[in-house]
Amino acid sequence: MGFEDSEKDNNVLKSQSQLLVDLKGEPGKNCGGFCKFCYFKKVDNSNPSPFGCKNCTFQMGCDYCTYSIREINGDFIPLPFAIQQIQNALFFQNYDKVNITSGGDVSFYPDLEALCKYISDVGLKIHLGYTSGKGFESVEIAKNLVDYGVDEITFSVFSTNPEIRKKWLNDKNAEESLKCLKYFCENCEVHCAIILIPGVNDGEELKKTINDLIDWGAHAAILMRFANKTEQGLILENAPIIDGIESHRVEEFKEIVRKTFEEFGDKIRITGTPLYDPLTNAPFAISYEESLLKKLRNKIKSEATIITGNISYTFLNKIFKDTPVNVIKVNKDISDLITAKDLETVDLKELKDTVFIPPMAFVHDRVAEEILNRDGNNRMILRGVDKLSLDGEVSGTLTKEEVLKFEKNAFEELIEKINFFGKPI
Repeated sequence: MGFEDSEKDNNVLKSQSQLLVDLKGEPGKNCGGFCKFCYFKKVDNSNPSPFGCKNCTFQMGCDYCTYSIREINGDFIPLPFAIQQIQNALFFQNYDKVNITSGGDVSFYPDLEALCKYISDVGLKIHLGYTSGKGFESVEIAKNLVDYGVDEITFSVFSTNPEIRKKWLNDKNAEESLKCLKYFCENCEVHCAIILIPGVNDGEELKKTINDLIDWGAHAAILMRFANKTEQGLILENAPIIDGIESHRVEEFKEIVRKTFEEFGDKIRITGTPLYDPLTNAPFAISYEESLLKKLRNKIKSEATIITGNISYTFLNKIFKDTPVNVIKVNKDISDLITAKDLETVDLKELKDTVFIPPMAFVHDRVAEEILNRDGNNRMILRGVDKLSLDGEVSGTLTKEEVLKFEKNAFEELIEKINFFGKPI
């Protein structure tokens, strides 16, 4: 549920020729210990209860909403198993690149160099899908990995100040991990992630980090809002992760992204998540295109209700303004992290006969129907389109035109569903 998950989505959109190799592993266990701000810190995995989700069948609970959301993967898989994944995949399809990912941190995979050498020997380039670099003990490892075909990396930086990394990332070898990052930046396409903690690595510290990344040759930096409350996205009963920290307000965070882009955007690609991308206006870039919105609105022939989260609400409310579609929100910033508890807060009087909930919402279909029909009505409860927009983790690799094309297609698909299942006007 963090940067590494979106990287998987990113690679699907970016290129169908990347083979994803999952080394498994778990946060806190296979990553050199929790970072102070880790989403999975303080999660009790001893007896996980399922949330319910779109992947469930008749019974509530599946591997995704019970285990995967908590990154309960077990230890790293042995090297022969990883190689077998690659061999099996190459038997059916050709790929240009292998994306190595993990529920832990790939820099701690004990056979990473051997795996990369094998991939290089079969003629494929390598993308290290996510790492903090904490497991790289010397810059020689980085040099070897580049020699073995690593040409793309997503790197969780937090700060280029080694003392800050030692304290906040539990990085015992901060100087060396930063040397590795510098070498990767000089020799690979590097996309950096910076989770922002107020008063720790924002402000002048952020400027220093961005300047360092520019000097080293990084391609992009994504600023990530720190979640410390349930409504901000901590749905695993582990809030707060850090006592006494108030995360940046949504608009405050957006302003930090905008100012960082204005200062550095001509030298490095700057985006933010959960918002925003100043170059493309994502997410919901379409909300800024009035002529395009008018064409979409004219296609709506039925009425329906859309339930969403705090951030998406502002955009969707504008997009569906003056249409028979009403948008209501629950107190959860990220729509995909809406749960059954959130749906219980909805005022049923605001709902029309057809209701769309976020496709990735963590609630079983049957439970959603029961909650939203508990007043005795027989509303049709449906899931919307999987992705209506793209946040900075994906839009950062695309142009404004590509983002708008994606959103136009997505909203046309949603409107088709509204017209088919909704009550005609």
